[in-house]
Amino acid sequence: MNLPGTPRTILIGADTYPPAVNGAARFAGSLATGLARRGYDVHVVAPSPTGRPSREVLDGVVLHGLRSSRYPTHHNLQISLPWETRRAVAEILAEIRPDVVHTNGSFIVGRALVDAAHREGLPLVATNHLMPENLVGYLLVPSSMHRTVGRWLWQDIGRVYAKADVVTAPTPRAVDLLAQHAGLSHAIPVSNGIDTDRYTTTVRDGRTEPTVLFVGRLDQEKRVDEIIRAFALLPEDLPGRLEIVGTGTKADDWAALAASSGVSHRVRFRGYVPDDELLTAYSEADVFCMPGVAELQSLVTLEAMASGLPVVAADAMALPHLVRPGVNGWLYTPGDVRELANRLGDLLADAGLRRRMGAASRELVAAHAVDGTLDAFEGIYEKVRSMHDMPAAA
Repeated sequence: MNLPGTPRTILIGADTYPPAVNGAARFAGSLATGLARRGYDVHVVAPSPTGRPSREVLDGVVLHGLRSSRYPTHHNLQISLPWETRRAVAEILAEIRPDVVHTNGSFIVGRALVDAAHREGLPLVATNHLMPENLVGYLLVPSSMHRTVGRWLWQDIGRVYAKADVVTAPTPRAVDLLAQHAGLSHAIPVSNGIDTDRYTTTVRDGRTEPTVLFVGRLDQEKRVDEIIRAFALLPEDLPGRLEIVGTGTKADDWAALAASSGVSHRVRFRGYVPDDELLTAYSEADVFCMPGVAELQSLVTLEAMASGLPVVAADAMALPHLVRPGVNGWLYTPGDVRELANRLGDLLADAGLRRRMGAASRELVAAHAVDGTLDAFEGIYEKVRSMHDMPAAA
């Protein structure tokens, strides 16, 4: 519960918010509901999931849904028109008069909220979840321009977030990227955090066919094809199967790859699953694999660790912050399918190794418990509020 005199009304801006399924949306939802449970008056402004303007209270959070449309090249993204967003955000700010504004994006909603909060002199926190390299593939620009557009997007993040009092990102690696590409040299790392109590470990030693699990968007940067090709290199007499949870633009291509690689009998594409089924998927798995090369943290990897799973992950971006080789899993060189197959094979063949590494995952994930994340942001909110309360120098 927040203390008397501390900021009480928080306005969170998000360019994507549940029921959208992605890491940024899940973080914004977790932050909002967590703060509401601690007694804050929490408002969220985000594109409406239905397209129609809306206002509702859900889990103690007031959701202001802005008029939106489905983005043509992304099945899971609603966007709002910039001019409508600016007007709506200004009206919401005037109505609720928040103590602190916290944006989780620099796109349309985030940009409008930052500009309005900065103009009104409100305490402003900004958190970056975006890897521009992940976004450019969905933009309606030629592939020859992707690198140039990616650089421009990084610079744009810097221009927008330079107006914030405090900038955060979920890992030290994500902070380094903001300094390197966006010119934001004073950002600080704050883990996205997860509710570790939701995830349970189970006795897995008696299973005759251990399962490797992937959870995430089935888009190119996730590189799920590497797991499928690794499975094709495993010995036929080594028990094991692959469960793939998620949807995306590459789902059909990767299903075809499983068939052409001769492993479709060992691979199951489950598509989107609701939260209760996802918890079951974690509990029924034996190994988690994350081959993505553009993870600023990877909430699903944290969830797998909280479920007591050993992790095999690409040695890329922020994943080395989560996987300690030889302790709770292994890192492999992105693109080295033989190395990935060897690491998966070692774990599929050794229940004792899976058990030891899974227990280590459970211990390591404690550092990312959501209460610590909420504590950190409460401290940041108090800091930025006090900065604005200080009298100007004579």
